[in-house]
Parts: sequence; structure tokens; C-alpha cells
Amino acid sequence: MNKRTLLPVIILGILAACVASAEKPVGTPYTYKVADGKELKLYVSTPPGWKPTDSRPAIVFFHGGGFVGGNAGQFAGQCTHLASRGMVAISAEYRLLSKDRRKAPIVCNQDAKSAMRWVKSHAAELGIDPNRIAAGGGSAGGHLAAFVGLVDGGDDPADDRSIPTKVAALVLFNPAIAWPEKLPIEGRDTDMFRDGGKEFLSLAPGNFVSPSSPPTLILSGEKDPIVPMSYLQEFQRKLEKEGVRCETVFYKGQGHAFFNRNRDNGRYYTATMIEVDRFLASLGWISGPSTLKMPDGVLTINGGR
Repeated sequence: MNKRTLLPVIILGILAACVASAEKPVGTPYTYKVADGKELKLYVSTPPGWKPTDSRPAIVFFHGGGFVGGNAGQFAGQCTHLASRGMVAISAEYRLLSKDRRKAPIVCNQDAKSAMRWVKSHAAELGIDPNRIAAGGGSAGGHLAAFVGLVDGGDDPADDRSIPTKVAALVLFNPAIAWPEKLPIEGRDTDMFRDGGKEFLSLAPGNFVSPSSPPTLILSGEKDPIVPMSYLQEFQRKLEKEGVRCETVFYKGQGHAFFNRNRDNGRYYTATMIEVDRFLASLGWISGPSTLKMPDGVLTINGGR
């Protein structure tokens, strides 16, 4: 199978995994942008006792789906849990591409940055500390979270670029960090997209690692065929070479999108959220041990608690 044939197969695999996992978004909806005639929304979950005058840590999640599918409900469980732990948890919509994949997802990158700028510019009314905002996401959404947190450029020309998008932490689930620069295909095909492919490749998050990159947690499956473990280990080495904290936990025998709440009776949703709790507690953003109990039968090949 040549690379032009394999690419759609990979994308369909990502899409099927993420669409099958979709839930309804939770939280209060806000329109952060209107693009191509569509209102793009953020869904904001607030903790018990929350007040607009608070200064809470926050996280903004971006869903997966290969840039062609999925919805903001993918991280409903994560948002509900982190709100219960005292954070403001947000899930973002963004424009999706047509399934023929002939356009690079530059607009998805732009929307992710617009979403983060909206959150930062409305931090006071959302009860958020603008200096304690994380970006999170899975698969394509992991790419978007890393893009927001690391990349200079790729902004929507209509954005107020005086508002920075870089974040204080990254929480990434099987993130497409190296995608599409290092998909499991032969070589680099910058013509894989009809429009904007070279520009998209030039803005790959892995190209923007620096000593100022945020502390990062990566949770992925040992057997993920979409984002191989070796790519994420390479990204970890890049961050650590710059003196940046990066933790990876690989779950034995697990593939892509393993962490979704409706997979395997929520076993790996729970296991990964215990790791997220630990990571956020180490930053001082939440306190106390996780309120979740580690399920039986969860094995990692490195790290983990």
C-alpha cells in the first residue's frame, strides 16, 4: 500500500475511533467566534462553590477526530471530573474539514488559538487565573493543544494577537504531535494536501520546543498504530533536552483513543485521569490525592502510579 493510499486509511481509523466515543458536551456554552457562517462554542464547567471573582486554574480541551470529525463532548467526563477537583474545565469546538482531506487543517489551528485567546480575555468573568491555564486534547486535538501551547504563528488574521496563547501546562492523550510530518508512511509528502500543506508542516509543534515550553504530560497506548510510541518518546527527548519537564505514560496493549470514557467500561478513562490528577497536583493546581480508584488490570510499560 503506497503512502497516498495509506493516508486515508489512517485518517478514517482516527475518525472512527473518536466519533464512536463522542458524548454530549457539558457545561455552559459560549460563542467564542463565528467562522464560515458557523458559531464556534466553548463549553465551560465550573466547580462547586465557584464565583466569577475566583482565580481558579483552568484547562481547555480539544477533541480528536482526524480534523474531519468528532465533537466537543469527547472530554465531557474529563471536564466534569476536573471541575469537581476545583478547576474550570472547558471543551472547544473548531471547524472540521471535508473528509476528502485535500485541505490542510490550518483553520483548525487558527480556531484553537482563537479559543484560547477568548478564554484568556474572559478570564476575569470566568473566575480563571490567566497564568494557570493548561491546554489538553486527544489525537488531532492533542496536536491542537500542543500547537496552542508551543507554536509561534498560524494565527487567525482576525485575532487580537496581543493576547498570548501559550499555556502553563499541556495534558495530551495519544497526541498527533508529529502529525503529519511523521505519519507512519514512507517519507514526507508535502503534497498530501491540496492547499496549505507546506505551511501546515512548517508549523508542526515539535519544531517549536524551547526552554520556555510548558511542563507536559503525555498518556498514550503502547500499541497505538496512529501515533507510534517512538514519536512521542522523541518529542519527550526534545523537551527534556531543553530542560522542560515531560512525563510519558504508555498503557500496555492499548491502541488509539483507548482513554475514552465509554471504552472498556471506563477503565482507561479512570486510569488516565488519576495520572492527570497527580500531574496537576504536582503543579499545585489541585490538592489531595485523586478521588478516583485505580481499576484492576491496568498495566503500564513505564511511569504510572
